[in-house]
Parts: sequence; structure tokens; C-alpha cells
Amino acid sequence: MQQGTLMRKVKSKSWKKQRYFKLQEDCMTIWYQSKRTGKTESAFSISDVETVREGHQSEVLQSVAEEFPPERCFTIVFYGRRGNLDLIAGSAEEAQCWVQGLRQLIEPHFSSPRSFPLTCALVSCTWIRDWFQKADKNKDGRMNFKEVQRLLKMMNVDMNEDHALRLFQDADKSESGTLEGEEFVLFYKALTQREEVLSLFQEFSEDGKKLTLLELVDFLREEQLEDEGAEELAMELIDKYEPSETARARHVLSADGFLMYLCSPEGSIFNPQHRELWQDMSQPLCHYFISSSHNTYLIEDQIRGQSSIEGYIRALKRGCRCLEVDCWDGPNGEPMVYHGHTFTSKIPFREVVSTLGKYAFKVRHPSPGAGGRGWSWVGEDRWELVMLAPRGQGPWKCWVAQGASLSPTPQELKHKILLKGKKIGRLEDTLDGPGDEAPDVSDDDNGAEAEEERRKAKVRGTQYGSALQKDKETVAQALSDCVIYCKNVPFRGFQEARSHSRPSEISSLSEAKARKLIRDEGNEFVRHNAWQLTRIYPSGMRTDSSNYSPQEMWNVGCQIVALNFQTAGMEMDLCDGLFSQNGCCGYVLKPPFMRDDETLFNPSDPSSWEGPGPITLTIQVISGQQLPKVANSKEGAIIDPLVRVEIYGVPADQAHQETKYIENNGFNPRWDETLQFQLHVPELALVRFVVEDYDKTSRNDFVGQFTLAFANIKPGYRHIHLLSRDGTSIPPSSLFVHIRITE
Repeated sequence: MQQGTLMRKVKSKSWKKQRYFKLQEDCMTIWYQSKRTGKTESAFSISDVETVREGHQSEVLQSVAEEFPPERCFTIVFYGRRGNLDLIAGSAEEAQCWVQGLRQLIEPHFSSPRSFPLTCALVSCTWIRDWFQKADKNKDGRMNFKEVQRLLKMMNVDMNEDHALRLFQDADKSESGTLEGEEFVLFYKALTQREEVLSLFQEFSEDGKKLTLLELVDFLREEQLEDEGAEELAMELIDKYEPSETARARHVLSADGFLMYLCSPEGSIFNPQHRELWQDMSQPLCHYFISSSHNTYLIEDQIRGQSSIEGYIRALKRGCRCLEVDCWDGPNGEPMVYHGHTFTSKIPFREVVSTLGKYAFKVRHPSPGAGGRGWSWVGEDRWELVMLAPRGQGPWKCWVAQGASLSPTPQELKHKILLKGKKIGRLEDTLDGPGDEAPDVSDDDNGAEAEEERRKAKVRGTQYGSALQKDKETVAQALSDCVIYCKNVPFRGFQEARSHSRPSEISSLSEAKARKLIRDEGNEFVRHNAWQLTRIYPSGMRTDSSNYSPQEMWNVGCQIVALNFQTAGMEMDLCDGLFSQNGCCGYVLKPPFMRDDETLFNPSDPSSWEGPGPITLTIQVISGQQLPKVANSKEGAIIDPLVRVEIYGVPADQAHQETKYIENNGFNPRWDETLQFQLHVPELALVRFVVEDYDKTSRNDFVGQFTLAFANIKPGYRHIHLLSRDGTSIPPSSLFVHIRITE
């Protein structure tokens, strides 16, 4: 269809506008325009699309489910925090055409290592074609020198005009004064020549044209510190990344293959073996850091923000394992999820449960989730029970699993859900049968939720007090029976906990209370967290959904450090950095000295602990490649990039250093600067690489970042593939560094 496909764009039950959607000829861009005015409303790149969901898989499409069948509905989900695009096609066939077409465009083009060079070429060609389309102002399929100059500005390059003209003329084989097809590819390759990589290649190559098998083995051993199995690894790398069949047959690696290896997962700063599940998962839950979110249903602020199932989907897809479901009475007795006593929007509890069923177990380990009063649900993954707040009992921050030991492990709890809440009686009573003790009404942070309950009663009016108490008495036992391992108890001090608490119990502390304990009783806090779970939550003053630093809480072994996942920034970068390892399962095993309840470790005084001694981390920041422009920058503006390396860990290890800035070059800046750090407790350290656009008159602008645990760093010459502020990749932007770790 010349105009495009006519579909309904849906924002709410009452807002459904018809728009023409069309995939442009570059197969990389989709635009849509108004049916009434014919004006283009917006456009987006295929590279911005994360996935496509079929049917009524959003609140908006669920609201029109009675009007439009699921076969005609689909949702385009974008990376980061950009809102979804909900669409209704004219027919089921039309919807399938778009769904399958989009999936073909966004899915990876390779399924085996052998096809990696081809994939790199496809990605490169797509990237080149994208730049060509942007710079070809008059759309004639050719590019004159004026358009090339415009292209360089768009690509963050401030190149000398004579040098640019020389590259242009070298690529213009037809001497037509324009570049087209293969000529533009030649120009692009000349522009992206990596001199620093070529120099490294020639350092180990006797003839400067290839690396023999033995030369590659020498490089892997001397520079990449790949001592074990270096010969086998060299053969694998040649077979996987050498694009020439002739070179592969001769067991040699060309300069192109060498660059492909350095840009691959094997050449990344992140140890590829640690991307998989590599840690012992048979330890008690309290021996793990657990990826945790606060008020998961919110995707904006804490007072008037939107509640959405997207909050759960996004958190679960990021590996979050501890979710919050605040469940309150709704119309006709149906539970609703929202932030109590605020103006946030509400979502039906039923939709939350359905969402958890679809997304909770797409990773390997148990997903702390929750359910609601009077509701039970059994799914394919053997969710044993999902129940949450009984009528009138206020919000429950919940995690139900039965059949494991008193100190369950992630391995035992696979495909199960834990509920965290109040408990009648002891855990032992539950395993034997219902308890008959009086309800324990204490809760988070010495009665914080009891105060919430009082506020709730005040809002409803005191006349409902007797009914409220009656409902508590009749429903609480059923809820109590669901709390198997995470009985919520007030925190009254470490000595009190040692004397009277059990490993099956958990206390919740505000960030301020936790900081005071860290400052006054750091070692006792570490010991406590070696045998019992602790949850930390943000201050109630953070109404803007800002975050505290999780590092100081991890330093004392707190397992459930709840963050506002909807808010980008350093804090979420640290969270993503820590949990990007171990198969992204949301569990990271704490170091041995934090799993010993008699440990001497105190993060404020590492010398009190007989550790292995400090190590030195040396980072040579060599170069950057195709760094993105700053969002909302002026047309033609080019960044002045610098790199800052930040260390997060125990107080003695906190540090940051940065390179000089490079003027007007975001395309291929060269720094060649060395930064050095001393780490006293490397087991707890996180390293964050940040690229910024230098500004001498105001605050530097963020360009990209990458964060990882020190334990996951691979030494040698490595690429760091940058992420956006939202934590999504921004290919092909990267840094090239050389890493050394010495004792």
C-alpha cells in the first residue's frame, strides 16, 4: 500500500485514532501519519524496538478487549523507558504481517558462532546504510562532498577539510564527484580505520599481514593472560571470527578477524564465563545479594505517578527477583494495586498475577512475587499460592514455597514464590499445622506499617474499626499460612535478634536506619546478615522515586536492597552492574567472609579483617569508537569526550579518576591515558566507566556508561560496550582499554 497500513493507535479506552504506518525503504525506520491531515506524526528506528507482543498484553489493549479481538491487537515495546505503542490492525492477517515482519527485523541474524563474521558484516552494512540515508539530503542515491561534510558532523567528527576531501577522492573510483554503493563503503572503511588495533596486531605479527596460530597464542598468553588452553582458544577464535575461508583453512587470523575478536564477547572486559550461571546456588538465601525493587508497580513518582504492569515486566526482564505488590480493597471487593494514601493510578490485582505468570520464570531462579486476599492461582510453573493483603490489613510487601528446608536455597526454590508478611505462630507450627498464637501485628521498621494501618483507619473513618478488626481475625490466619520462610519481624537490635530470632524471619529497615547501624555497628550488621535476611527500602521523602546508593548496604551484606527501578542513574547502574553476572538470575553469592556469622569484617575498617591484602587495578584508556551525540544537542554540535572511571566499594576503596577531554571528536577519540586504583576489598568493588561531554561553563553531559563487578573483569586488551542512561546498549559505541591487575 503506497500510503501505508491503516491501523488504530490506542492510548486509552476513549482515545483511538487511525494512523497510516509504513516501513521505509531502508527497512530501518517506521513512520506514521494522521489519516485526517496526512502529516507525519512521528517515526522510530527498528533498532529502538525491543520486542513485539501479540494480543491484549498491555493495560490499554486490555481495556478495549471486549471491542477488539486479540488477533488484531499487538504492542510495540521500546528499549529503555519510552512508552509502548499499542496498535489495532484492520484484520488478524494484517496484524500478523506486522508482528512477524517486525520480529524478523529485530531478531539477531545469527544462531551459531560460524555466522558471527557474517552478522558483523550485516550490522556494519545496516549501520553504513543508515548513515547514508541520513546524509543523502536530496535522496538521489549519491553523496557529493558537501553531503559528506554534513555526514561527518552527524557522526560526531570534526575532520580537517583537506583530509576529508582526500578520503572522498580516494573512494571516488568512478571520478564522478559523488559516492554511491561500494564507493561509500570504501569511504566509510577508511574513516573507521582503527590504527591502535592495527598497531597492536602488527606488534605480534611477523609479516604485519596475519597472525599465525603460534603468534595468536603468544598474544593470548602475554596480553590477555589466557594461560590455560591458549592453543585451543586460539583455534576457536580463528574458526569463529576469521572472515576468510582461506585464512581459516591455514589457521591464521587476519587484521579484520583480529578486530572482530576484540569486539566480540570474548574480547569484552566482562568475563564471558561469568555471563552464565557460574556460582554455587545451594547456599541459604541469606548468603546471596538479591535483585530487589521498591513499589514495582510504579513507573513514575510515588505520589501521583502511574501504576502499570509494565513496571513488573521491566523489572523481571532486568533480572529482579524481589517484587512489591501493594494490594488494597477495590470496587466490588476486587483487590487493586497502588501506592496507598496517594494519588497514584490503580491496576487490578488480577492483571498483576497474570503478568507474573507470564514473566516471573523466564529466568532460572525463584521470583519473589506476591498475591492478594481471597485469590489463589496455580500456573504451569507450579506457583503454589499467590495471596496478599486481606481486607483492611494494608499493604503487604510480599514474596510461597513449600517443601524445602528451614534454610531454603535458590536451588530448592526454583519455580516457587515466597511471601513476606506477618505470621501467626512460628515456622515450625506452620510445617506441623496451623498455629494458635495471637497475631503479631508488628511490621516494617519498628511499626512503620502499623502507622500506615492507623492512617488507613483514619481515612476510612473510625466507624469501620470493629469491622476492620473482625476481618483481621477471620482472614489473617489464611494469610499467615502462606508465610512460610519470610516472617516479618521488627528489628530491636542485633543482640535481641541473636537471642530470639530465627533464620526464617526477616526485618525491614529504612535507608536512614541502615546507615546508622552501618556507622555504629558495622561488624555486627555483617554477622547478622550472615544468618538472616534484611530488607532495605528508600526513605519516604523520596517522592520523586530517586534512589539511595545500594553499595553501602551491600558492604554489610544486606540481601534485599530495594530500589526504584523506574529511575535511571548511578544507583541503578550499580544494581545492573552487580546482577549482570551469574546468568542474570538475580542472585549473586556473597564473598566467604560475609557468610560467616563470626566474621571480623567491618567495611569501615578493612584492616580489622585479615584479608589477602590490597591489589592494584591499572586501566589504560586507549580510545573510543562512534560515541553517541548528547541528547537534544544542537545540530552540528560535536562532543568533547572524557572518560571517568569510578570505584564503588568499602569506604577505603571509593575513588574516581578521569582522562583529559578530546576536543570535537566523538567518532574515534584517542586518550592513551593510564589510571590506577588500589582496592582493599576487591570482592565488594564495582567499577563504573562513564563517558561525558566536557563543558567548561556548566555540568558535563552524560554520553554513556558501563558498570561491572571487579570479580567479572577480564585483564588484557578489551572493549567496553557502552550503555545508555536507561541501561540499554548503544551500538557500536565502545571504549578500548588495557587492563592489568597486580597484587
